[in-house]
Amino acid sequence: MSSTLRYPHSQPTRAAAGKPAARGASRLVADQRLTAPRAKTDLSGLKRLVWPVLFLVLGVAAYTLAQRVLPYADRPISQVSVQGDLSYISQQAVQQRIAPYLTASFFTVDLAAMRGELEQMPWIARAEVRRIWPNQLSIQLEEQLPIARWGSEALLNNQGQAFTPRELANYQNLPQLFGPQRAQQTVMQQYQLFSQMLRPLGFSVAQLELRERGSWFLTTGVNSKGQSIELLLGRDHLLEKMRRFVAVYEKTLKPEIANIARIDLRYANGLAVGWRQPVLAAAANVVAIK
Repeated sequence: MSSTLRYPHSQPTRAAAGKPAARGASRLVADQRLTAPRAKTDLSGLKRLVWPVLFLVLGVAAYTLAQRVLPYADRPISQVSVQGDLSYISQQAVQQRIAPYLTASFFTVDLAAMRGELEQMPWIARAEVRRIWPNQLSIQLEEQLPIARWGSEALLNNQGQAFTPRELANYQNLPQLFGPQRAQQTVMQQYQLFSQMLRPLGFSVAQLELRERGSWFLTTGVNSKGQSIELLLGRDHLLEKMRRFVAVYEKTLKPEIANIARIDLRYANGLAVGWRQPVLAAAANVVAIK
């Protein structure tokens, strides 16, 4: 009789079935990398070096290109235009003056030297020269505006600047101003002021002189009745003295102007009249102003 040995089947324990196998204690350590910040590279010095080098390279390249292109672009000057209201000089005289400069080409002509040469001409007050592509020059001229004679050897323009043309004999009809060379503008300004004040009386300024010690002497032009007088103005308060003369002339002197040779305005509150006819010259009557 055979017997069968039965071994009971092993059942997994609850721990084995429901939980993972026990493990040894473990420590969770955060993965932190403690690294020092990297230093930034300073490129400012390199930039300061690169930009000048770059500009230098570009400049050399542009210069080289210009040197190669210039011979093909540069041309002889074939036309010169002269503009401006010219009354005292001719375009032919201007052309002759600048002729030596026109042998240069469009790019090589010396505009500054040409302008200086033109402004040395007595009747030219200002000159402007410019290029017009591809082969022209434009010249703009401003002539002197003569206002008066300066002494016996020069003229004065409206800015009080002296210039010396050759044809001085043609301008004897202009008023004549005298004074130290340093006072040209001052004399011109006083001339313009006195002319404005005398014009309503029918007079103009024929001569005006500023002497070295500062005294002013004025001679009027001949008015419509053929009369002219001298005014002695002294050294200061010129405007006040001229106003005094204008006021007294309108009230008192106008009827007697034909007999008056000079009027001395160097008094503080009046003026002295010098008569033409000795009979009326009662020690040069003094008119007091109150």
